[in-house]
Amino acid sequence: MTASEKFTLIEQIIRQYNLTNMVRYFCEIAEVSRSGYYAWIHAERIRFTHEKKDWQDYELIKEIFEEKKKKAGALTIKMILENKYFVTMNHKKIRRLMHKFNLKATIRQAKPYKKIAKATHEHKAVPNHLNRNFNQGEPRKVLLTDITYVYYGTGQPAYLSCVKDAVTREIIAFNLSRSLKMGIVYQTLEKLSDSLKDLIHPEAIIHSDQGVHYTHPEFQRRVKELGLKQSMSRKGNCWDNAPMESFFGHFKDEVDYLECQTFDELHRLIEEYMEEYNTNRYQWSLNRMT
Repeated sequence: MTASEKFTLIEQIIRQYNLTNMVRYFCEIAEVSRSGYYAWIHAERIRFTHEKKDWQDYELIKEIFEEKKKKAGALTIKMILENKYFVTMNHKKIRRLMHKFNLKATIRQAKPYKKIAKATHEHKAVPNHLNRNFNQGEPRKVLLTDITYVYYGTGQPAYLSCVKDAVTREIIAFNLSRSLKMGIVYQTLEKLSDSLKDLIHPEAIIHSDQGVHYTHPEFQRRVKELGLKQSMSRKGNCWDNAPMESFFGHFKDEVDYLECQTFDELHRLIEEYMEEYNTNRYQWSLNRMT
């Protein structure tokens, strides 16, 4: 029997029979020191206090975790605690409590990039003018765009095209389509034009991967008409458009698009998420603001 087990047994006997004056006697029988017993008692009280505080903090973390449909990580919970509940809690502590009480957030898995179609000889890639310099300090100067897929109903595919402001992190244009034809990006550009209106930054860049939509000569012509400079990631390098990839990852973690039965229902759900993302979602890289 370990010393801790002996101390536990002594404590149980003393409490059960109210033998507070017989500590020395029981310690001698158990062959442990009385000072060690009192040190253990003191530590036990501290552990109890810590356990009680952990449980209180866990209850608050769990409330946020379930409100976010079990898709919030430690940093997201920390920002919500500070901005909504005015509670400051170290993110390491949040991770510890999530691990301790088995709160496991859904984590997205990286998937291999698949080319949608092959480009023809008319398609032309352009240089990477952005070179991962995402935050240039001015809104609407660096625009990132990409397309991802979502499934709904009985497995029907839909495709989401977005444009993200790299500085404000805002999604300033998006288009959901049943088709991957070029219309998906043309309509995205039209929505981007409506969003920007006449306030186009003189050095504005729109950056994408080398997908067939973005190397298409008609898309490139429309980008120039809009007054934007086009930039492309290096071939097969997702890090060159990392903020856009990150957004799609969070989107797929947080949106229950698989529960939608119709395209219209999916569209409404995505519209609601975009509004939530742009106005209410706290972002660590924006000084924990929306």
